[in-house]
Amino acid sequence: MTVGQEVNAASVEWNPSVERLRELSEKMPNAQITEFGNVNVKARVDSRSTRSTFIVDDSTNATKQTITRDEFNRIAAAQDAYIAGCHMVVVDGYIGVDPQFRTRARLVMEAANANVAGMQQQLYYPVGEDYDPATWEPDTTVIYTPNLPSPGYPDDRVIVVDLASNVTRVLNSDYFGESKKGGLRMWNNIVYNRGGLALHAGCKVFPSDGHPRSILIVGLSGTGKTTTTFTTQLGSKPAQDDFVALMPGGTVYATENGCFAKTFGLDPRFEPAIYNATVKPDAYLENVSVDASGTVDFFDTSYTKNGRTTWPFSYVSPWPADEIPPTEVMLILNRNENIVPCVARLDRAQAAAYFMLGETTGTSAGGKDEEGKFLRVPGTNPFFPRHMADMGNRMLELLDTHELKVYVLNTGRVGGGDDHEGSKKVTIPYSSAIVQAIMENTITWTVDQDFGYEIAESVPGIDDIEILQPRRLYERQDRLDEYNAMVARMKRERREYLASFGGLDEAIIKSIG
Repeated sequence: MTVGQEVNAASVEWNPSVERLRELSEKMPNAQITEFGNVNVKARVDSRSTRSTFIVDDSTNATKQTITRDEFNRIAAAQDAYIAGCHMVVVDGYIGVDPQFRTRARLVMEAANANVAGMQQQLYYPVGEDYDPATWEPDTTVIYTPNLPSPGYPDDRVIVVDLASNVTRVLNSDYFGESKKGGLRMWNNIVYNRGGLALHAGCKVFPSDGHPRSILIVGLSGTGKTTTTFTTQLGSKPAQDDFVALMPGGTVYATENGCFAKTFGLDPRFEPAIYNATVKPDAYLENVSVDASGTVDFFDTSYTKNGRTTWPFSYVSPWPADEIPPTEVMLILNRNENIVPCVARLDRAQAAAYFMLGETTGTSAGGKDEEGKFLRVPGTNPFFPRHMADMGNRMLELLDTHELKVYVLNTGRVGGGDDHEGSKKVTIPYSSAIVQAIMENTITWTVDQDFGYEIAESVPGIDDIEILQPRRLYERQDRLDEYNAMVARMKRERREYLASFGGLDEAIIKSIG
């Protein structure tokens, strides 16, 4: 199979219509029409396959999870031989909307799993009227065969990435996330080579009386990134849900024309925009609980907590993705359960440090290996395909080109898990009040005696000082020894973690204290 214009398959459908991909999806034996008239597919794989993902060693400076060029070629040959007997669909489009920055992207997919193609089509920006598949050359290509096992790899499944040719091959996973992340992982490297940094982040814009202001919401899946992006304060509008490029001068480029959102616990009272889009007839659902009559239950986790949906961004009245102003604010989300305050303000070096720490509690999006465990993921970006020090150093460089106010937001709890008597939850209304107060500059700050960043003394809409200053909660509960021990341990572990990235700027490590 050639990666450019030709796909050597038994039959190929080039850029099928929305209606055709829906027709193919409905024929899938694991597909079901829901009460909303949309399609839900129960996939065999319910999360991304981190242990099965490898980058070709001569195409990256990373040293972990790599394979040789010879092994990549062997896998490619096996996949090409399989495709020769298959019915395939090809979806072409763009990652990004700006004509000067967008990336031509292609998905080559088994028609037997057309829902993945339908979902990806919703996320790509569409090709123009002048599109000709005979001459259109992609910058990134994902070649996807969900029904071809790869013996010898974890779960007989493998995702291999060649950054030299920008080709990703996916074998034996039918989870849509491998298509989405396949393209964005390669795009990460493209952005880095252009002088910027790809961020696992949402973006929203505040109109602000004719002077629009944008903020970036950085976070791992499950930290509340999508919820924070779509929750409205001061007339804000979402501009991007999952990935953006941050360039020198604070310039922000969007990536996707649709949204890929978690559905677990989806409640119209708290997330009306996401809910109302998810129940549209042409939204796609994946691994959502649906009974025999088509009734959807977003709270049933008997199969997985990682139910997902895609839908066009136009359903949420977004801010135009090609009119995002230079960003002024970055929020780093941290879903924690101990001594991390609901909001902290960071200086330049601290911003790069906490960005690199990427601390959170893992969710079902990362599979059983991550769910419920405390994680540190540099940049909250599990798809950065280079040496991790490159990410932290580039962030520091970008902070020097443009004034950016950076905050850590804990979207979890303070004082312990939900089974710990006396712990307190950082609710969605609390988080929303913090975002609004940041944009209105109405938070009063004081320096935290333990970590050196600034914590809030008061936030309009939050009347609980213990949410703002966790030391007070531990002190009132006569747990100060526990608090102090945790401070010492976290500072030590954070320094050791950052120091493990050879070549990381010393200022970043020293900022932890």
